[in-house]
Amino acid sequence: MTVSEYYGLLGLNIGCSAQDIKKAYRKKARECHPDINHAPDAKDMFISITEAYEFLITNFEKLASDEQAYKQAMEDWRKYRQYRSRQKAKVYAQSSYMHFRNTNFYKTTRIFDGTTIISCLIVSILVLIITIYGYIYRIHHPLPDVENPSVAILILFLLLGMLFFSVSIIYLKAFIQSSKKHNR
Repeated sequence: MTVSEYYGLLGLNIGCSAQDIKKAYRKKARECHPDINHAPDAKDMFISITEAYEFLITNFEKLASDEQAYKQAMEDWRKYRQYRSRQKAKVYAQSSYMHFRNTNFYKTTRIFDGTTIISCLIVSILVLIITIYGYIYRIHHPLPDVENPSVAILILFLLLGMLFFSVSIIYLKAFIQSSKKHNR
């Protein structure tokens, strides 16, 4: 297969981001997994999109560089990895979709995982707490020859903490929503 055919299998245009590739693969894997899709060609389609995903993610940087790196990536893929990729995809196709979703291979297609989002949420809360505590501490324990702490800096750090907190909440909601969709 060619690179354009791999992109076509995932319904993408050449030059899209790695996140777009991951998102498209997750969608196509759900549509084509033989455990869910009982069409006669579902297994072959699932194997093809898994191969396409693995090729595009593995060679993402090389595909964006010069023509020589692209040709070398295609040659290496055909020699060494294409067969292994198809064999792995056949095993995934024979397992249940729920089992497939729990594999490390499938989990790597997530853009954000729950641990990362929760960590960001905790860090944002810590930024807010430390900012408020630091300001109050500086008011009660002023440094010699230094005026009171700046209210502008307090407001700046509070705004940054709130922004970080808000973004973390938005991603957490989106993650929970996408997890619910995938569990159906």
